Amino acid sequence: MAGTGTLLLRLLLLAGAGVGVAWRPPKGKCPLRCSCSKDSALCEGSLDLPESFSPTLLSLSLVRTGVTQLKAGSFLRMPSLHLLLFTSNSFSVIEDDAFAGLSHLQYLFIEDNKIGSISKNALRGLRSLTHLSLANNHLEALPRFLFRGLETLTHVDLRGNPFQCDCRVLWLLQWMPTVNASVGTGDCAGPAALTHMQLRHLDPKMFKCRGIELSWFQTVRESALGVEPFSYQGEPHIVLAQPFAGRCLILTWDYSLQRFRPEEELSAPSVVSCKPLVLGPRLLVLAARLWGGSQLWARPSPDLRLAPLQALAPRRLLRPNDAEILWLDEQPCFVVADASKAGSTTLLCRDGPGFYPRQSLHAWHRDTDAEVLELDGRPHLLLASASQRPVLFHWVGGRFERRTDIPEAEDVYATRHFQAGGDVFLCLTRYIGDSMVMRWDGSMFRLLQKLPSRGAHVFQPLLIARDQLAILGSDFAFSQVFRLESDKGLLEPLQELGPPALVAPRAFAHITLAGRRFLFAACFKGPTQIYQHHELDLSA
Repeated sequence: MAGTGTLLLRLLLLAGAGVGVAWRPPKGKCPLRCSCSKDSALCEGSLDLPESFSPTLLSLSLVRTGVTQLKAGSFLRMPSLHLLLFTSNSFSVIEDDAFAGLSHLQYLFIEDNKIGSISKNALRGLRSLTHLSLANNHLEALPRFLFRGLETLTHVDLRGNPFQCDCRVLWLLQWMPTVNASVGTGDCAGPAALTHMQLRHLDPKMFKCRGIELSWFQTVRESALGVEPFSYQGEPHIVLAQPFAGRCLILTWDYSLQRFRPEEELSAPSVVSCKPLVLGPRLLVLAARLWGGSQLWARPSPDLRLAPLQALAPRRLLRPNDAEILWLDEQPCFVVADASKAGSTTLLCRDGPGFYPRQSLHAWHRDTDAEVLELDGRPHLLLASASQRPVLFHWVGGRFERRTDIPEAEDVYATRHFQAGGDVFLCLTRYIGDSMVMRWDGSMFRLLQKLPSRGAHVFQPLLIARDQLAILGSDFAFSQVFRLESDKGLLEPLQELGPPALVAPRAFAHITLAGRRFLFAACFKGPTQIYQHHELDLSA
């Protein structure tokens, strides 16, 4: 068979290595069905692994025997073996440390058997091995690090196996150029697109073998409309806007319990957004409220608690729906999107100890969302409303001026942007119809992709570790997590978020602490759910 030498060739090889192969059976030292010399044994036919060989045996060949398994320590009674050959046997598994004690073994040929599985530590301890053949078996993959510690290898034969050329062979492709040995790998048996292609011709870069998973970690009682991460005094925090509980709830990490716990809350009935701003030792929180007026709270220093500082534009902010932070001319500002017909979206900037209206924007359009972004090196503001397409403003001469609107984007409830590969992308949320992904072309946002999104109020891009994700929340179905595939430039489905299922999600945010990454999902009709981000090595 291709890839397998005949038994005679192996014996000649052994003879060339100086191991005796004169087949004269010594008296009382050779099991039935074996041919033996002083140093060698050839066994053929129905028998189990013999235990009566001399401990000085140098060569053992087992052909069509009754050996059914290779367990740990199978050859401890033969520590002097230099050559071990299995041909046409019936065992299918090689266990860890099957060849323990064979520190002098140089030639190991396991060919034309039915082996479908080999344990990752099966070859451990073979520190003198130079020739290894696993040819013509039933191996679809090899365990990672199978050849670890085998620095003396000069020839490896893996041909004739039905290898599946997926992530399981990636480590093998990466190992071959690093080893000082000739390696025969043969062809791929699958998947269909790679059938008959030689393994050695595969490019390791074609395999996408790093996966991620978001698994449930913790639940925070009470529903929420918004969630915002921030760092204060070197510690990560999260603030939740909880309208039915009437508060902004600040959470911090409990290192002893390894969970998130409440640190402080501020009273904010009917709150829709809690926006934190850290200025040195000072912590500010804007509480945008539907009724009763929006407020700014302040903590002057870490040893004090948050306290009301200022009522914000009570005659302009009648029905806030969103709030964002931006820096203009090196000064911190808030922009609050107002959804009432009589109010207007308002830009508030710091003036002395407080924040005061700097500009009214987009009056009479019932804005539902504001998004701050930078284009062409200048601050921009994108406003979505219930009455027209999203409008893009740019900062010119100390104020925002209308630049353009976004074509093909009707009934957009919210917009969020992200950057990847030097490009700026928009995720546009639509409650009815398809949500959209757009890309900035230098003068306009152009449609790139549509995603079905019935019942969606949030389409949130998040960069977690190395993964650009986007989560599409739905009131009627599971929330979907997408990942940007850089080679395609498109968002591809990754997983459904849950269980537990999210009930009317409205906002997502992530936070990294203690080497772990967490995703918060604020839900309008259910509790806030926290998921943990895990990286998966699919090539292991």
